[in-house]
Amino acid sequence: MRVILFGATGMIGQGVLRACLSDDSVDAVLAIGRTASGATHGKLRDLVVADLFDYAPVAAELRGYDACLFCLGVSSGGMSEADYTRITHDLTLAAARALLAANPELTFLYISGAGTDATERGRSMWARVKGRTENALLALGFRRAFMLRPGFIRPLGGIKSKTRSYRILYAVVGPLAPLLRLFLGKHMTDTDRLGRAMIAVARDGFARPILETTDINAVADAQKA
Repeated sequence: MRVILFGATGMIGQGVLRACLSDDSVDAVLAIGRTASGATHGKLRDLVVADLFDYAPVAAELRGYDACLFCLGVSSGGMSEADYTRITHDLTLAAARALLAANPELTFLYISGAGTDATERGRSMWARVKGRTENALLALGFRRAFMLRPGFIRPLGGIKSKTRSYRILYAVVGPLAPLLRLFLGKHMTDTDRLGRAMIAVARDGFARPILETTDINAVADAQKA
């Protein structure tokens, strides 16, 4: 399986990249971003794109891939709905359209979030925008498209979030992880599980287009059985 990965420098993307590089079913990884991933591996290639809304200059380099793992995203904190929509919805759809044109049989996986509002009419701004993005991706015409909605994601293996408030949160709750798993286990996952689940779903599919945290963990844990 040849994979395109967006967001390889982010917390989730780092975990997914590690999973891809260690999984024998992944033959090649093209990491697309404004900067290089910073990783070095025989099956990894970085494609630096200055404008993530415009893929015309690199269209030829997008061909020949089986799946896209889209892990690029930002926190909605302090952002207007228009600005958050531009990055979360518009940028994602620009990439998705370019990839679909280059690979009509591509499977597309999108990291969304627990609580996403598929009706697009709820009170939560971020949930509405994520819902609008999910709906647009599912209607775009991919052979297979899956929306993953993780809840709390625990970073493992030294991975750190690029968002300062999240880094503080993880530092505080990290020692409490065993207790949190006891009471909130079905709402929690980690970067390792998320990486394994994305690869498995890209390769094997899933019964439904929407995966909640419990689905993500079940798929990931099945890969270790």
